[in-house]
Amino acid sequence: MADDCCKAACGTTATLNDPRWRRALWIALGVNAGMFAVEMAAGAAADSRALQADALDFLGDATNYAISLLVAGMALAWRARAALAKGLALIGLGGWVMITAVLAALGGAAPEPELMGIIGALALAANTGVAVMLYRFRTGDANMRSVWICSRNDAIGNIAVMAAALGVFGTGTAWPDLIVAAILALLGISGGIQIVQQARRELRSVAA
Repeated sequence: MADDCCKAACGTTATLNDPRWRRALWIALGVNAGMFAVEMAAGAAADSRALQADALDFLGDATNYAISLLVAGMALAWRARAALAKGLALIGLGGWVMITAVLAALGGAAPEPELMGIIGALALAANTGVAVMLYRFRTGDANMRSVWICSRNDAIGNIAVMAAALGVFGTGTAWPDLIVAAILALLGISGGIQIVQQARRELRSVAA
């Protein structure tokens, strides 16, 4: 899914220095930081692993946006290194969520589907707005592409959380919640691998 390396590496300096790019990142940072607090509190209240997994993803994205703002305008090598760190963080976060889902499967009551659905819909609206705002920047370098991948994955994850809420409501068990948490973990790992692969290609092109 990664774009051609030359296409990603060439012609991005003007975009990185574009005030619209920086403004979009600041807005995305604020939205994700706020939704992390909301979803973490709701996940604890509803005893939902899927909501907690999505909340951690919001936290990871807020951190990613902060890093992107820090390295915007720097040389490609530094942007690629930042993207590499973000990709590895996504892989690590996905692994942690997967482990917690497996542990939760060994015991625990079903979460509250009503609260899951409400918060999932709120998160979907927030992430869809961010993804639409960042869509124009989706074909930049690894650092810019990582921002787009995070936003896209979040919107998909929110739809999955809402589906999990329906599943918990219909079955009265925690399994739909745990399955969605595992899917979100795999999505994060997959996105992290994409980012790492493109960042490594860019680092090799700089070295060459």
